Amino acid sequence: MKKIEELYSGIKLELLIKGIKNNLENVEEGDLFVCTKDSNNDNHDFVEAAKKKGAIAAIISKDIRIRDIPLIKVPDTNREFPYLCQKFYDYPDKKIKMIGVTGTDGKTSVTKIIQALIGNDICGYIGTTGRSCAGFSDDNIEKLSTENIYLYLDEFTRYRCRYASIETSSENLLKGTFQATEFDISAYTNITNEDLNIQDTPESYLQSKLMLFNQTKKDGYSILNHDDQYFEQVKKVCNGKVLTYGISADNTLQIINFKLYPDHTDINFKYKDTEYQVNSPLLGDFNVYNLACSILCVLALGFNMETIIKKIPSIKLDGRLEILNTQTPYYIMVDYAHTPSSIIRLLNFVRTLDIKRSIVVIGQAGESDASKRAKVGNAVVENSNYAIF
Repeated sequence: MKKIEELYSGIKLELLIKGIKNNLENVEEGDLFVCTKDSNNDNHDFVEAAKKKGAIAAIISKDIRIRDIPLIKVPDTNREFPYLCQKFYDYPDKKIKMIGVTGTDGKTSVTKIIQALIGNDICGYIGTTGRSCAGFSDDNIEKLSTENIYLYLDEFTRYRCRYASIETSSENLLKGTFQATEFDISAYTNITNEDLNIQDTPESYLQSKLMLFNQTKKDGYSILNHDDQYFEQVKKVCNGKVLTYGISADNTLQIINFKLYPDHTDINFKYKDTEYQVNSPLLGDFNVYNLACSILCVLALGFNMETIIKKIPSIKLDGRLEILNTQTPYYIMVDYAHTPSSIIRLLNFVRTLDIKRSIVVIGQAGESDASKRAKVGNAVVENSNYAIF
């Protein structure tokens, strides 16, 4: 909680702010309501409703006729919101090392792998599957909101975390969720044009991904997939030192070769002229790249390769190409793949196994881009023996 004058010096009001909200549904007694705007709603229209739910003040950027609730006017509420949340929670992002991961596929896997390699006793995770550290785990996150990001980071600092590994989706980057934050490490897995949720064009989608690298600290690191088709475009906008991973010998972390098995993957990496043999529990060629990205992020933080390699065999990613133990001659796999490219890569791996037929059970919400359903349907039908939708 904070007094309003701690957030806005010069405001002489006896108000104790319990929380900051820009979503009417989440407003509670004692909250400060911020009138942000998007293509669908303008929260200036909901100040009266927010007051009835318990909001004790509102941040506005245009004149409105509302009585009996203090109004604080700022030039741009959308820009104000993340900085206000940051200040309310005492700048938790400046107290820990911030690691942001973007890309079309693999964000969740990479952020979770990073947490596992660093250790959840000192590294928190925020992303699609919730938030966690050694002190707690919560998978109840529907969508990451700006105020929740700083709330969760504040929780991490109270649990004595020194690092935070965060999925930074193009949607959140475009909305300005991370606008006030600088990242020590920024990484991208890959970029395809198959994840267009709120972007109008593939070009705007790419530009949204690039926003993360504009927010990398000047003395930070940008971790890039050298084998991705957009590598050169991403590299041009990077702040900090650029480190790369990929097949060729000129990469910071080279993937020399790998061999896939039904229950593990053998990988040879090369880093600083030394080769390392790795036995990874992560399956599929795409997870070779996810692991390489994660390792390079952790190396950039100052950890040594020997320590990292010791932790790799114990990595476990629930719901990410997880093979269930059924005590039968059948493989049953659970995976979160939901873009056409990730589904194709998954089923290509399945075809490397000694199996006679593959049955895929899948659903596809489509969200704001319903055309994904047809693309996903084609990917499943063309790459499996049976498809159940």
